[in-house]
Amino acid sequence: MSQGADKEYEQLRVSGLHAFYGESHILHGIDMVVHRGELVTLLGRNGAGRSTTLKAIMNMVGRRTGSIMINGNETMTCQPHHIARLGVGYCPEHRGIFSALNVQENLTLPPVVRSGGMSLEEIYSMFPNLYERRFSQGTKLSGGEQQMLAMARILRTGANMLLLDEITEGLAPVIVEKLGEVLVKLKNKGLTIVLVEQNFHFAAPLADRHYVMEHGQIVEEISADELEAKQSVLDSYLGV
Repeated sequence: MSQGADKEYEQLRVSGLHAFYGESHILHGIDMVVHRGELVTLLGRNGAGRSTTLKAIMNMVGRRTGSIMINGNETMTCQPHHIARLGVGYCPEHRGIFSALNVQENLTLPPVVRSGGMSLEEIYSMFPNLYERRFSQGTKLSGGEQQMLAMARILRTGANMLLLDEITEGLAPVIVEKLGEVLVKLKNKGLTIVLVEQNFHFAAPLADRHYVMEHGQIVEEISADELEAKQSVLDSYLGV
């Protein structure tokens, strides 16, 4: 594939990204590329800079330098709501649903940032649990249902690239399995997914590629077919 053609398939290109919170220098020159329809993970120990990378892509850190191209657009000077309009949906670790509202109200609130958002019918067919709980208040939902609702809200907006931060944390194995099935369906629909994940056994079978982070840098890139050969390298970085 020529370089020009290759660029067309890139949805995200991060180059020389540094991020700061006040005086703290968290990211030290991140370089990564995510192609359309790929599911890519950011792996690493706690404090490696994985969540900060997602926040930096959304311009939700104190300061950032470098380059972040989304669909060929440089976004370093863009506000978070403009980045969302490029089709980027960010699901933070704390989930961000309106707990005083019921499921259906949560799903009808998100602004449509671009065309192609999923209808309520599509959402309910992908998340049957949410259909069953559609009139339940956010505070009455289990952790897994809240996580599903947070993802469903993003899918309503028309986002076609999802930045997902630790979506399986603290959830029961049966819910984790369901979320895995949802990610496969979204990938089959052509969505692009960047997944920060502590649970490597969950992420491994889903991902096309893994970026391993340590001390605010990407130290290894491992494709799905290299996983077996590089397992010991991965274990050493992840402290497995």
